[in-house]
Amino acid sequence: MSLEELSASQYTQTKTFASLIAHRDVKRRRLQSKQELHEAALQLLIQNQNLLELFRETASGSKTGENGCDQRTKDVHGQTAVGKIGISLLERELRREAEQLRVPVEVLSAQVLVDMLIDLRQQEGGLSAMLCSNERAQVSVLLKAARQLLTVGAFSPKHLWQNYWKAQPVLEVVYYLHAEKLLLLKDTLSESGVSVWLVAQLQSLCASRVTEEAEGEVRQQVLSTVVCELVRVGFHKVPDSADSAVSENCSSVLDHMLSWMLDSLVDTDNSQPEPAAGVWLCVYETSLFGALVSEDTLRGFFRHTLTHILTHQPRLRVSDAVAMQSQWSFAKAAPLLTSLFRKVCVLFSMEEVLVHLQQVLETLEVNWQNVLSCLSTLLVYHTHTQACLKEMLSRLLSSAFHTYDVEKMITAFLLARQGALEGLAVFPSYSDWFKMAFGGTSGYHGNSKKSLLFLMKFLSDLVPFDPPQYLKVHIMHPPYITGKHRALLQEYVSLAKTRLSDLKVSVDEMGLYEVVSGAVSEAQSQCPAQWDVEKAVTLFQSTGRIPATVMEASIFRRPYFLTRFLPVLLMPRVLPQEPDAKMAFIDALRKAEKIPASVFSSYSEACLRERQEGGTGDSLEKEGTPHVDVQTQLQQLRRLLTAGANEGDIRAQLSRLSQALGNVCPDSPEDQTNHTVIRLTLDLPTISHTVASVVDLVLRGFCQCVLDACRVSPPHRQGQWASMFLRMLVGQQKLYTALILRTFQLLHQGPSLAAAHVLGLAVFLVEMHACREVCPLVELLPCSLRSARMSPAEALSTALLSSTASHMQFSLRLSVAALCYARCRSISQREELNHWVPGRLHKQLLFLMPRLLPETRASVVTMVDGSVFSEGADEEECLSAWMSVTDSSGDVRSSVRAMWKHTAIRNLWSHPEHQLSFSEWLTAELKVQRSEDALSESERQVYERWVCLQWFLPLDVANGGCGGSSVTACKHIINAVLDTGLLSAPEHTHSCRVDVLSRLQELVWELEFVRIHRKTEREEGHFLWDLMAQRCSVTSDPENISIELELQRTLHTFNSVILALPAVVLVRVCAAGGRNPLDLKALMEHINNHQRRVCCPAAALSCSLTGHFLSAVFSASVKCDSPVEAANIALSQLSLKCPLLLVSVAHWWRRLSPMLCSLCERVMGEQPALIQLLRECHEWASRAAQGLSPAVPPAPPLLLAVCLHCALEQQGGSTEHIKANLTLSPERHKQVLVFLMFFYTTDLLSAHLRSQEEKIVSHAKDLSVHLLTLLVDSSDWLSLFHQSGSGQENVFQCVTMVTTDVNIRLMPFAFFSILAAAGGVLDRAVRVPRFLHTAVTLYVALLRLFLHGHTAPISSETLPLQLLARAQRIVLNSIQQSPISSLSHSQWSKVQADCEELDPEVGSALSMMLHASNPDLPPDLNPSLDAIFSSSRSFP
Repeated sequence: MSLEELSASQYTQTKTFASLIAHRDVKRRRLQSKQELHEAALQLLIQNQNLLELFRETASGSKTGENGCDQRTKDVHGQTAVGKIGISLLERELRREAEQLRVPVEVLSAQVLVDMLIDLRQQEGGLSAMLCSNERAQVSVLLKAARQLLTVGAFSPKHLWQNYWKAQPVLEVVYYLHAEKLLLLKDTLSESGVSVWLVAQLQSLCASRVTEEAEGEVRQQVLSTVVCELVRVGFHKVPDSADSAVSENCSSVLDHMLSWMLDSLVDTDNSQPEPAAGVWLCVYETSLFGALVSEDTLRGFFRHTLTHILTHQPRLRVSDAVAMQSQWSFAKAAPLLTSLFRKVCVLFSMEEVLVHLQQVLETLEVNWQNVLSCLSTLLVYHTHTQACLKEMLSRLLSSAFHTYDVEKMITAFLLARQGALEGLAVFPSYSDWFKMAFGGTSGYHGNSKKSLLFLMKFLSDLVPFDPPQYLKVHIMHPPYITGKHRALLQEYVSLAKTRLSDLKVSVDEMGLYEVVSGAVSEAQSQCPAQWDVEKAVTLFQSTGRIPATVMEASIFRRPYFLTRFLPVLLMPRVLPQEPDAKMAFIDALRKAEKIPASVFSSYSEACLRERQEGGTGDSLEKEGTPHVDVQTQLQQLRRLLTAGANEGDIRAQLSRLSQALGNVCPDSPEDQTNHTVIRLTLDLPTISHTVASVVDLVLRGFCQCVLDACRVSPPHRQGQWASMFLRMLVGQQKLYTALILRTFQLLHQGPSLAAAHVLGLAVFLVEMHACREVCPLVELLPCSLRSARMSPAEALSTALLSSTASHMQFSLRLSVAALCYARCRSISQREELNHWVPGRLHKQLLFLMPRLLPETRASVVTMVDGSVFSEGADEEECLSAWMSVTDSSGDVRSSVRAMWKHTAIRNLWSHPEHQLSFSEWLTAELKVQRSEDALSESERQVYERWVCLQWFLPLDVANGGCGGSSVTACKHIINAVLDTGLLSAPEHTHSCRVDVLSRLQELVWELEFVRIHRKTEREEGHFLWDLMAQRCSVTSDPENISIELELQRTLHTFNSVILALPAVVLVRVCAAGGRNPLDLKALMEHINNHQRRVCCPAAALSCSLTGHFLSAVFSASVKCDSPVEAANIALSQLSLKCPLLLVSVAHWWRRLSPMLCSLCERVMGEQPALIQLLRECHEWASRAAQGLSPAVPPAPPLLLAVCLHCALEQQGGSTEHIKANLTLSPERHKQVLVFLMFFYTTDLLSAHLRSQEEKIVSHAKDLSVHLLTLLVDSSDWLSLFHQSGSGQENVFQCVTMVTTDVNIRLMPFAFFSILAAAGGVLDRAVRVPRFLHTAVTLYVALLRLFLHGHTAPISSETLPLQLLARAQRIVLNSIQQSPISSLSHSQWSKVQADCEELDPEVGSALSMMLHASNPDLPPDLNPSLDAIFSSSRSFP
């Protein structure tokens, strides 16, 4: 009987009771003996025995005991049964049955077990690869019984598998067979068709629904065991050919499962991954294999898996990859796919992965989507990938140009573009890479003409498939090509433009600026003009000029400029009350005639309608609130930080956040020609509402992330998430710029920020400083600031104010938090602390800490003495300081004390960029508002004296101190006051300048006392005048108004410093020939070279400055042997070499005489001769102004003239009254009258420059004309307007030492204004020697004045062009009436050359005169002089 028949008979041996009774009527032989009865009973039992039930009972009994005779157990129905049949009875019965059937007992037992397994599955009706809980319990019991049979040699695993394989085995049962060591998985893999079965079972196992945690654990155990065995067998290198077939089956199963998973990801939503694929993904965890698989085997498996992924279903061609690549970024890839790449590559370095990737690309047909997604994943999760990829691209390009391999070229381009898709934080932009590879002479294509042809042909072949953004990069930044091959480039540009036209992106739609990265948003591609307008307005706001790109577009790209750019720029909106940057830009374009009048008129009317209709602003800014995705990504980042996720997951989340930010706030188109500077205006320009809301959301999210991360762990255990966050933001150009501006605003608002914001901004500054090498520089405007370009963190640190007590507290809190955070980060990264701390932030701390915490002053002095403290591993102290910062119940003082214990923080002073210099301290101190200072008046005095005398005065110059020199300290104070005066507003009068000047007074008095004590015989030059000479060394340049204004402001500030100093220290004494005269050289040079240029009114110093200077002379004369004699000598020098001072004394005599006379009596006992002479001059002038003829005192004509001018103006009266009283004779008082005319001419120019009323202008002009009528017959008055230039001494040359450079420059204007109003005086003036030469020379100067715009400040009722016309007539009349001998031949030639360039008509007249004076010259074709003069030509 066969085993199958035995199995069938066993199921039918059990008979019913009726059938048994039915046979009772049959007569049987009665059993007589006891032996026969026993044998019959035994036979009856044997005939009705069921081996399956016996097997089950034995297994049930073996649960708790080996024999199970006295053990109680539960059956499958939960009923209690007594397992009284031991394994020995089962074995005997199996052997007896086997003997009866004549089969081996192990074969019989295997068949019985298979039948029971099949029966079990049929009862439960299961078809999946997993068992239910009841099945699992029964199978476990059966297999334990089988295990006991195997130990006694009554079971055959081989026959078990042969029979079970025919019945479609269940994978979980096979797993249990393997676990019980009844049947190893390796032994099952040799069957034909096992691969198909195993793949189906694995798929079913992954897809099975798990409702309980225990079932999930079972499934994971089954998968891990099966996969480990498959990997171990399939990828273990063995030479046996039999094992080779098994290995192939194992690898085939794994490949099929991988393909199944990849196929399931094709149509899967990224947000809801396929559960089955997710289950199979877990088998690629390296921890799953443990010690069961060797590292070499596992590496081989992962390498094979990576190859399979990269080559899975290569449906897409290269052209498809070029066109669709922008959709394959990391953020758009399936999360399961990116996780798969991470798990597969975890055992390899990035160099190994990229080398393998290159081998696959060169030898196999690949799936480009998987390849590029793999590259993005590696770039996002591994920072080292960028450098490896750059090396790989370099190898590819070098090899491509060496062998002219197109496949390597397209591979390099695809990989570079894929890297650029992930943003600047991961890889350079495509334009940067393209320019680096091909933009210079050292490019890969620069070796030969063949290489150049290869590159251009490759780019041309790409054109039909290239997206528009890459074509734009190639056009705007073409490869470097020598001049003789430019035709090749032109052909490509023409082809690319044609392609753009086919794509409905015309050349004019390209925009004026290029996109930063290769990826371009849909909004950008649809409306490039919008980004061009934003960029142009930003550049105009920064520079004040129309960008050159816009000007070029208005000429060379006029269709785009008129039909695209202007309509977007002139979008109707409600114009703000105060003109914004956009309005100013539009106005500049209108003035430059770049906006047609009709277009601008329509724009103005439309804006007016918008206001009337109650519009809400620019339609371009009417956007919704597309920030939900950004907020979601930020919340997910917070969850990861709170959960302590690994760095790779955080990098991936930041990549998704970057994608969300790019969708909400896409990058503005950028001009990539070295535009790497962000201009930050100090007046805080407004940001559009949409961008501002995104920036606020990002900053708020960053601060919340900082708090969440700090709750989990201190900064030195948080990893690199904050640095990666900021690097991600740097790649978002538009958002990053707005972020810098907004952070600048928040730091200005300092005291209103909450503690969480302070902590977040502190971390922001530190991390931004750490990644400064990738951040664009920031330029603070106005550019008059020293070191205007700096890193973003340094620029933002300048926004921390310390002008009030509240700002000081905020800045101190933020600085302490930043330094504590930086200290923690430096410990974790093993880097110097100065790498993390912005220098300006540390200087702010050094300024505030000793100011607000007096107990720290001693340690500061100890710190700066040059000693460097040894640094230890003070992680506990660092943590303690950080806890004090984050403790909400603590105050800033405790945080400072905890922070200041760190030697590393104190050693920051050893780095020059972190040293607070005396000049920087003075600048900060001068910004403090005294009324809102944290210190009282007395406390501030004590603090400032400590700073000057104990901190910076003894400090070395190399460390920012004064090196023990009081002179150096005084120079620093004066320079700081001057610089602050240039930068601060004039109305800012509550600063600590008074206190700082008090420190200057103390130092100056100290110097004076030391000098007197040492009794130095000869004094050196005064440092004050030397310093001012250096600061005012700028040459007067009428072309540069800003320099002139800066010089004026510097001098006005310097005058306040001079007035704050004692007069006695301004003048020194020098030894000369036994006498000790005063050294006035420096003072006179200062007045002549600098003070004269800023006199207001002209020709007179201010009253206070005049009195201070003269007091300095009188006070210093006391140091001489003969004070009165020294004073007289000094005043004589001043009258000759510095007339402006004496003119000023005469001008302010009424106000200064009491003070000067009193001073002379006090210090000298008598008055110098000049004081008495000034009194006499004023008495004479007072009488002369009344029409009397008093005796003229023996004084210089200039002094008499200024006294007479003051007397005439002080008496008042009408102009005619003054003329009547002015009875001086021109013959006797000619020089006085000439100087008097100079003063009235100065009044005329000052009235014009200061825009005074017409009455004052007419008064000065009428008196100038009156004096001209008195002096016209003499040539002396001409010297006021034009010096002869001869080597002879000119008595009137001193006027140039009295008036300002502006007045000297405008003398031609005054000359012709007076002559035009003089009427018939011109006929007399023509006969005066030198008049014609002076008139022509001044006319040329007048023309140049008007051409250069230097007469713009002049307000006159006579229009400039009308004055020019009058001046031309005066010159032409003078030429006609003057004799030929009035000029020499050389003079004729010079003035003719000057006039021919500026006024050909006057030049022709002079040429006629020159020809008439020299008949030997060839005849001139010019018209006659009469015709020239009578012509109607004049200026319009």
